[in-house]
Amino acid sequence: MPDPDSSHVDTTEKVGLGPWDGPWPQGADGELPAHLDPDLLREGDRRNVVDDYRYWRHEAIVADLDTRRHGFHVAVENWGHDFNIGSVIRTANAFNAAAFHIVGKRRWNRRGAMVTDRYQHEHHHPDVQDLLDWAAQQDSGVGGGRGIPVIGLDNVAGAVPIEGYALPERCVLLFGQEGPGLSPEAVAGCSALLEISQHGSTRSINAGAAAAIVMYHWALQHA
Repeated sequence: MPDPDSSHVDTTEKVGLGPWDGPWPQGADGELPAHLDPDLLREGDRRNVVDDYRYWRHEAIVADLDTRRHGFHVAVENWGHDFNIGSVIRTANAFNAAAFHIVGKRRWNRRGAMVTDRYQHEHHHPDVQDLLDWAAQQDSGVGGGRGIPVIGLDNVAGAVPIEGYALPERCVLLFGQEGPGLSPEAVAGCSALLEISQHGSTRSINAGAAAAIVMYHWALQHA
């Protein structure tokens, strides 16, 4: 199956917009505005983007998102090629995370991301310690200080319910893979461990769903 973002027209789904109807847009200089893609105007834009970005060049979308990225980062441990990673990354795009981080294996299952990873900044860390070292060097946003907290999400011993917890505006939200959850190294290295309170019989929430809940919790406080 072709990559849905590799072609400007996806004939399998009638989403988005077709070819531009009428004269093409013009800037003050009478030329096509730099953020618009002539191929998309000509062929239509069926990409997985909001309508405000229809016909925009890929790099123009990324640049615009960069002007209003949020202060949280999303990190996912990738030891077993978990297919849920794509869902986490797609949600990170929806909430305009500062960036996403893959800890462990560099390759990850991108299918669930629905090509939204192309509009984000990706970082790779070979192990948890490398992520912690990276976070320690980031601008804290407080008086020029360094270091942003890495907050782990898992229902492990000692985890604090996320309900009512004040998430920092600048932080790294670290998620484990489906099944085993956070690795022992991650649990030991996080500055805080949070869990989502559950009221049913299941032992845990799907990793993709849990990540969405946590990012929404951050957005309620800061977005």
